[in-house]
Amino acid sequence: MKPGTPALRSTRLLDQVRERVRYRHYSLSTEKAYLYWVRFFIRWHGRAGGMRHPRDMGAPEVEAFLTMLATERTVSASTHNQALSALLFLYREVLSIDLPWLDGVSRPAQKRRIPSVLTKEEVAALFQFLNSDMRLLAQLLYGTGMRLMEGLRLRIKDVDFDRHVIIVREAKGNKDRVVMLPRALAPALRQQLLHARHVWEEDRQAQRGGVQTPHALEQKYPRAGSTWGWFWLFPSPTFSIDPHTGSERRHHLFEERLQRAIKRAVAQAGICKPVSVHTLRHSFATHLLQSGTDIRTVQELLGHSDVSTTMIYTHVLKVAAGRTVSPLDTMGFGA
Repeated sequence: MKPGTPALRSTRLLDQVRERVRYRHYSLSTEKAYLYWVRFFIRWHGRAGGMRHPRDMGAPEVEAFLTMLATERTVSASTHNQALSALLFLYREVLSIDLPWLDGVSRPAQKRRIPSVLTKEEVAALFQFLNSDMRLLAQLLYGTGMRLMEGLRLRIKDVDFDRHVIIVREAKGNKDRVVMLPRALAPALRQQLLHARHVWEEDRQAQRGGVQTPHALEQKYPRAGSTWGWFWLFPSPTFSIDPHTGSERRHHLFEERLQRAIKRAVAQAGICKPVSVHTLRHSFATHLLQSGTDIRTVQELLGHSDVSTTMIYTHVLKVAAGRTVSPLDTMGFGA
């Protein structure tokens, strides 16, 4: 193990990967993805009957696995990169093997695609076919540019009605940022606050365990998860098992609820574009730029590290504007 890092306690490889991922404070989705690819890598090379430890494999095995993903499974560039990142993490962080060939493994270039963006009329039509609780969440994501999990993980303490701002904690890249609280949503959010308060009071009276708190806060302040400020703005109606501790807690709303609701609403609204929850974030950025908002401001609201990432929405505007006159239109042909 690298100097300054704790020794791995488990002897099973997958448990070691899990321990190291959690030590690095990676997200649960990253943990699941890395475990999947490490398991797949080992099983694929053991398909002929001879299971080998990754420590006994090297560049030829990693490159053969990545080649299989690209040629036989024809995975996307992002999936290919995720698999490579998982294997690099395994060798460098878990096995403490920093071999020269690791730096030579090339990553496939990801093509920059122009994202699908809804018009304001299409956004309004989409909202009409969502029920009240899913509509509020969708409106909040569109009105702030937050990602789905950023919205679902909001705590009571991070919604500031007086300053009309929302603090997004530990977003992508483990960064905090501040976004606007849409004034049009303030009444509905206050009602959501009352609903969350009712759920919190019920849990407290039933002496239920508090909600999950980040990092070691629970060890330092054992009752923090039971306080009102740390409670979810969008609490789940049911309890679930915390994958980190194994204890039963109230989680935030399950992310697939909105994903399924958006899919149904898109069909009902007759929208033919490819639409996901993330399309609301794309639409937020595009509509801000369309209204004349400075691109640096949009970059800050979205939480992008580099303005070049935000620049993709200027390409969307070029497509959406349609102001360039076709030479055919100058020839006098009628429709």
